[in-house]
Amino acid sequence: MSKLAVVAFGGNALIQDGQRGTIEDQEANAYAACETLIKLINRDYNLVITHGNGPQVGNIMLANAAGNQVYGLPDMPLDISVAYSQGFIGYVIEQQMKNVLMANDMDREILTIITQVLVNKDDPAFQNPTKPVGPYYTKENAEKMTAENGSIFAEDPRGRGWRKVGY
Repeated sequence: MSKLAVVAFGGNALIQDGQRGTIEDQEANAYAACETLIKLINRDYNLVITHGNGPQVGNIMLANAAGNQVYGLPDMPLDISVAYSQGFIGYVIEQQMKNVLMANDMDREILTIITQVLVNKDDPAFQNPTKPVGPYYTKENAEKMTAENGSIFAEDPRGRGWRKVGY
């Protein structure tokens, strides 16, 4: 009977420090990460791969903001940006895992699943959001965005700027 391993790739596993985050960067990094999993597959493990999306959802949020400013396209809410990143990251990991398996003369079925988490809108954590997402902004830009669309920002403790912590 096969064993099961749950493997978590952080969002930064696909975009390394100093990289722009091109699709070529992310595909190469996903391929390298998937190569490390061959040892588990050879030991008869089935895999569940989860992933973070911090850098990717930040880029999606920037693209949304630019589309809104330049073309008047509607800005998408955070949950839609997260779903978008889940789909594209899942696709990249699935594609690169297939490539790694082919390079190792292995054949496995692969499935990508988009998930949704239900949270209580009355959860007290929403009163003081702390998880930063997206790029860093100046205090002035953060204040402007708060006035325009109600986004919530917090100052980075290391002094790198202001990041969204709520939408």
